Amino acid sequence: RENFIHLCNPHLEKMKEDILYHFALGTGTHDFPTLFGDVKFVCVGGSPSRMKAFIAYIAEELGLGGPGCDYPNICAGTDRYAMYKVGPVLSVSHGMGIPSISIMLHELIKLLYHAKCSDITIIRIGTSGGIGLEPGSVVITRQSVDATFKPQLEQVVLGKTVIRSTNLDEQLAKELMQCSKEIGQFNTVIGNTMCTLDFYEGQGRLDGAICLYDEEEKLQYLKNAYESGVRNIEMESSVFAAMCNLSGVKAAVVCVTLLNRLEGDQISSPHDVLVEYQQRPQKLVGYFIKKSLGKA
Repeated sequence: RENFIHLCNPHLEKMKEDILYHFALGTGTHDFPTLFGDVKFVCVGGSPSRMKAFIAYIAEELGLGGPGCDYPNICAGTDRYAMYKVGPVLSVSHGMGIPSISIMLHELIKLLYHAKCSDITIIRIGTSGGIGLEPGSVVITRQSVDATFKPQLEQVVLGKTVIRSTNLDEQLAKELMQCSKEIGQFNTVIGNTMCTLDFYEGQGRLDGAICLYDEEEKLQYLKNAYESGVRNIEMESSVFAAMCNLSGVKAAVVCVTLLNRLEGDQISSPHDVLVEYQQRPQKLVGYFIKKSLGKA
């Protein structure tokens, strides 16, 4: 049976038009089924340029485009997010942090619903700080946990705290892990990902403008995180997991680690090394898509 997007909002049925303001798209001005009805895979990441590079990469991998091909930004009417499409793959930027990706996901999920898409897989690809892993390792998230290592997202709605699950699709994680083994180019693990509200104090860094704890306290916190199963830290996975769960969408988070936080706080690898690291989640997810489409 086809798996359609589920919207947890009965109010939308009463609206004559749905304007996706931050995408500069709307049901009254755009034919969503025609534009997006064939989408099966959605890849999201923080940087617009990275998501444009991903769509060019996947187009070439699927034989739907080559070097020099141009892929227009579907959301060119706004500077909030960027969106690119080739064949059944949609590539969307989400900015940095929970608030930014949350806004994007609300509109993305509605877009997929209005387009009558089914059997959708959404994967966040990005960068992160590793814990106890060599830089360049790729982490496939089992659960997104908060800064106290609990697999939940706390959100205040109408003045009340709502707690939502942040588990991710176990079978999808296993399939991605198998793909990494078949590629055999870089270390990949399945582990928990800590999602924080901040890059500096929230992640226990010593190099922010404000820091009222010492190095020993920082290291003990990161060791506690490791012992709880955390293997990397980023700032979007919790709301990503929660919203995909509520919408009935199969989802995964695949992030490369740019450093081992047990050994330092600042990213010091050369630019060309970092560029290669950032391509690893793209390679893994690209191979997964090819395999899923029978083209690997």
